[in-house]
Amino acid sequence: MQNFSVYILKSFKDHRRYIGFTSNLEKRLQQHALGLVKSTQARGPFTLVHLEKFSTKVGAMKREKFFKTGKGREWMQVNLGA
Repeated sequence: MQNFSVYILKSFKDHRRYIGFTSNLEKRLQQHALGLVKSTQARGPFTLVHLEKFSTKVGAMKREKFFKTGKGREWMQVNLGA
């Protein structure tokens, strides 16, 4: 069974968040750290501020999409202070 992760990174440089999902968290975090992800390459370094695991890709994608909505941003502000 494959696990999927939804993660939230916060940039030390500009304090902005990046929300993503992956089936290989270690590899994806390394890609962010090395500047190999186009949308974050100029914004690192990052810290992982939130992580959720899912057993299905669909579940992870839905949660990632939620975090990118107004309600999701509100949830992050209340629960993460991010």
